[in-house]
Amino acid sequence: MRFDLVDLRLFIAVAEARSITGGADRAHLALASASARIKGLEDAFGVQLFKRGRRGVELTAAGESLLDHARIIMANVETMQGELSAFASGLRANVQLLANTVGLAEHLPKALAAFLREHPDINVDVEERESTEIAEAIASGRADLGFAAEHALPETIERFAFGEDRLILVAGRPSPFTGRRQIDFSETAGQDFIGLTQGTALNAHIGRHAARLGIRQHVRARLRDFDAICQMVAAGIGIAVVPEAAARRCVRSMPISLIALRDAWANRRLVICARSFKALPRPAKLLVEHLRRAAA
Repeated sequence: MRFDLVDLRLFIAVAEARSITGGADRAHLALASASARIKGLEDAFGVQLFKRGRRGVELTAAGESLLDHARIIMANVETMQGELSAFASGLRANVQLLANTVGLAEHLPKALAAFLREHPDINVDVEERESTEIAEAIASGRADLGFAAEHALPETIERFAFGEDRLILVAGRPSPFTGRRQIDFSETAGQDFIGLTQGTALNAHIGRHAARLGIRQHVRARLRDFDAICQMVAAGIGIAVVPEAAARRCVRSMPISLIALRDAWANRRLVICARSFKALPRPAKLLVEHLRRAAA
């Protein structure tokens, strides 16, 4: 069985473009050369990878399987090249971590700060994503490491618990919910809200469940910081849904009420996840070990 990285890059390009011509353009290869390489891949594996049609190509079941493996292989090659280039040039190693809004704002900063102090030769790039996006990126091999809500992960992804994340309602004093200890999110219909900025993962999570309940949120203001949101709530501008950790921090200095949400989606288990912890590059493994200790 003979094939090379050029073949795999081309295969991925053709699969994503759904066209051999489009894939050849992306891979900067002549169409004849690209067609020959795809035929060579199919001969090497002994299976048909694409179904040819008038409108382009579609992956067969074997092609879908190869696409998963090819993406992982290419991601590992890029990681290897990056690490070796860093050693060769004397630059620091980089670890990419995808995290949901709550992880990024409430749980990771302290743990990451300690890790970076211990490892001055490693940088960490954190990108905010919704948990479902993190799961897709990890499963497809487009990302190595994630911090996400466990309910969004398929069984094939490895994980370990980092903490609990409960979303609660915060309201001013007084408010229509004064004296309430628990509430169903559906009861907030018609209320003014203070929300997170568009594009944040938690905003998408809350908005999705509001839509399922038929609630059209009237958002008076959007802010990126939970403390700023709670300040708006304390001023009587509206109510908000925020992580319990942030709400309990703010209630110590602000006149707000904390009300538990009875909805199942408001209770989430936060985990560190990877397709395979053993297969991670060494800098990422060091970060995983540190986060395990922080979780413990």
